[in-house]
Amino acid sequence: MDNRETILDIQHITKTFPGVRALNDVSFQVKRGSVHALVGENGAGKSTLINVLTGVYHPDGGRYFFKGKEAHVTMPLEAQMLGISVVHQELKLSETLSVAENIFLGRPFLNKARLVDWRKLRAEASELLDSLNIRLNVDTEVAHLSVAQKQIVEICKALSFNAEMIIMDEPSATLTDKELDSLFHIIDILKERGVTIVYISHRMEEIFRIADTVTVLRDGGHVGTMPVADVNREKLISMMVGRTLGEEYPKLKAEIGEIALEVRNLSAKKLLHDISFNVRHGEIVGISGLVGAGRTETARAVFGADKRATGEIFIDGEPVKINSVIDAVRNKIALVPEDRKKQGLVLIHSIKHNVSLVNLKNVCKRGLLNDELERRMAEKFIEVLNIVTPSGEKEVRLLSGGNQQKVVLAKWLAVDSKIIILDEPTRGVDVGAKAEIYKLMCRLAQDGKAVVMISSDLPELIGVCDRIYVMREGTISGELEREDFSQERILSHAVS
Repeated sequence: MDNRETILDIQHITKTFPGVRALNDVSFQVKRGSVHALVGENGAGKSTLINVLTGVYHPDGGRYFFKGKEAHVTMPLEAQMLGISVVHQELKLSETLSVAENIFLGRPFLNKARLVDWRKLRAEASELLDSLNIRLNVDTEVAHLSVAQKQIVEICKALSFNAEMIIMDEPSATLTDKELDSLFHIIDILKERGVTIVYISHRMEEIFRIADTVTVLRDGGHVGTMPVADVNREKLISMMVGRTLGEEYPKLKAEIGEIALEVRNLSAKKLLHDISFNVRHGEIVGISGLVGAGRTETARAVFGADKRATGEIFIDGEPVKINSVIDAVRNKIALVPEDRKKQGLVLIHSIKHNVSLVNLKNVCKRGLLNDELERRMAEKFIEVLNIVTPSGEKEVRLLSGGNQQKVVLAKWLAVDSKIIILDEPTRGVDVGAKAEIYKLMCRLAQDGKAVVMISSDLPELIGVCDRIYVMREGTISGELEREDFSQERILSHAVS
């Protein structure tokens, strides 16, 4: 039994948007000084609940109590003054200002002359960083920081408001394992100081590693709140998706044919050195390696998005010249980029516009875009890929991460791509959508397509791939067949 006092008491919160009940009678409690995980598929209501707690949205029904008193919050600043802060997945910092300026943004220390007391500002910022055992120059411009360092600045900003509860929204999405360890160390320090952490993540291993308690939301409703020690991975996933997923990494048998793509001796100035690999029709090939090993750079060089210094590319045994993205598209090569929002989609456009982006010639008549043809194409792939949407007219920015990823895939399937390179395809995607993406990859392989998957998630590489190449410092350091797969062997090639 957890005897810690309750810091947050949510009672019967309901929030409805036109046509959608985002939260439906949600009630649970959060204990002071604990790490409370909040999990659920995309669209489960997590973001809506956070927005209600911080005053972005006003609930249609229900209320919540913070530190024993009913909260009446109408804007995020009021929540901060109350003691509730959020570290968002997309960090809200001013890139051109220093670490110290960002921590106390809008709250400058003024001297008697009503001028900024820079010495005191820097000293207070340094004290906050020291309290977390972080060594960071407070005068450094935020633009020059890593994502992990920017997160620390956001946490310090929260602490500068005397935050008693910090909500961390997908904090690990872009962190390396080492950076994640540092984040967990900071969380441990905060717990010791009595700060409560609400931790939102799709990564099950993190929940079991860091959280004391977990709350599951599904379709806007509260499924359950329980100690993490009382639930296993399978049970938690079942509660999140409302069904059993069966095999977490479905591996459908495909007939592996001849080599579809072969890369020989690819090099790029100062980045890649003598890269050689191949992938066959019907095969899923993984590319592993630590951050900075050159995985994304390899994909972009093959796709013609970045220039390569040397190297040859063969498709079905024939040499091809790929000096641009247009060359790649002509040769039926597709790239699903790591950052789908910036590089894979036009977020303010509809699903149908995004699906037709690479295939405009087939949805035009006499040089003009034909709306009916475009609509039919979108509807086809909405059905084939099971994209959850009322219609193809919906803006892509309003879709969940998993459905956005499906739209990127639809764009390339619309031009009948034969070689599909996926860079971190399940990053920021919930467990249910992950399973769908794995199945889709297997179906593509069954259709004879060659699939390359770059991933930092070793279990998914092991679960889905037929072969795995490992990269280290811009070179291929190892190749493993399926019967030889293990996390230990992959890591040995990545670091030795």
